[in-house]
Amino acid sequence: MKVHKKIACLHAHFSNIEYIEKAFSAYEIEFIHFVDPGLIYQVALAGKLQTDAVKNKIKEQIEWMDQCGADAILITCTTYIAVLEEVELTINAPIIKIDEPFFAHICRNKKPQTMLFSNPQTVEDTVARLRKYADAHHQIIDFKVVVVPDSFELIMKGLKEEYDQKIKNALLELIKQGEKILSVAQLSMADGAKEMEKKASAVIITPLSTVVSAVMEQLYLTEISRK
Repeated sequence: MKVHKKIACLHAHFSNIEYIEKAFSAYEIEFIHFVDPGLIYQVALAGKLQTDAVKNKIKEQIEWMDQCGADAILITCTTYIAVLEEVELTINAPIIKIDEPFFAHICRNKKPQTMLFSNPQTVEDTVARLRKYADAHHQIIDFKVVVVPDSFELIMKGLKEEYDQKIKNALLELIKQGEKILSVAQLSMADGAKEMEKKASAVIITPLSTVVSAVMEQLYLTEISRK
């Protein structure tokens, strides 16, 4: 029996659409993609996430997406997710935040680990959410953060090949330094991480590698038909 579900996705960049479509290609899911890079630029100009203009825009965007009749709303942008912490919504569809299953995976590892970011604007709020998640689940995590310099603007300009290379270079350097457990905190970093994982025979955790099972569980799609 086929189970058909509809998921509305909110991205900060068009490149994230392909990630999600490929990750869920084996499932009978219809995706409706909403892309708005404007929030990233607004946050950069304001120098902080939580402004009234940003929060009002997020509220309007999510409630608009809810009206498309989706069974769930998937948010792939860590900046959007951070802002949502301070926004009151009136919607019917459940919200799936791509970083929460990622946090769960991070928290299961008790050894020291390194988490990479390309967008420095998201570090503080994402780390705060991770620590909050760990505390709520009575987990102790040992991790450090590395920001890949001069990288995020490349993906925002559509220079994906150059962006992926920056991510791969940063990961390779950490592997050479002896780092054993690595993760990338943003979906846009997944391709670079996947390539380096194969090349260096390393294990690199990405939000993409943890979100599929979380969505299936959220929507009760354990018996969904595969293509």
